[in-house]
Order: sequence, then C-alpha cells, then structure tokens
Amino acid sequence: MAIDAATVRRVAHLARIKTPEDRLEPLAQELNGILNWIEQLNEVDVQGVEPMPSNVAQPLRLRDDVVTDGAKVDAVLSNAPKSADGFFVVPKVVD
Repeated sequence: MAIDAATVRRVAHLARIKTPEDRLEPLAQELNGILNWIEQLNEVDVQGVEPMPSNVAQPLRLRDDVVTDGAKVDAVLSNAPKSADGFFVVPKVVD
C-alpha cells in the first residue's frame, strides 16, 4: 500500500491537522516507511510463541482475599479538613 501526498492531505484534513504543502511529500515518505516496516513484521512466523507481558518472568504476588473493616478510620479521617461521625464532610455542590 503506497501513500501519496494527496492521501496525506486528505487524512490531515479529516484529522483536522493543519499541514503545510511542503510537508506533504516528506510525510508520505515517512508513512510509507512505517507501512513497509509493518509489512515486514507481518511476515514473521509467530506460531507457538506465547505473548510476553514483560521481559522478566515474575510470578504474581497475591494476598489472601479477605474482607476487613480497614481498622484505620481515625488515621484516614485525620487527613480530612472536616469530618463528622466517621465520614468526610464535603461542601454541597448540587442544589
């Protein structure tokens, strides 16, 4: 797939990107280079290759999924400018 200056102009117009006329041809060449690189990637055989979420294999550290009350109400509310009855007090924003 080859991209020419007219295609770049149209895409720039659709994307609402102001592009000077003298930049259209260089942009077309850059986009063609990117598309060629993508075509090369599509030729790579990846059959049997597992997806790699990270370059370092690490097991996830999990904690027990238990329900707690937090037991830190006083510590959390100490950061609030105003509190009442164990809750944050915030200004009214809707009438």
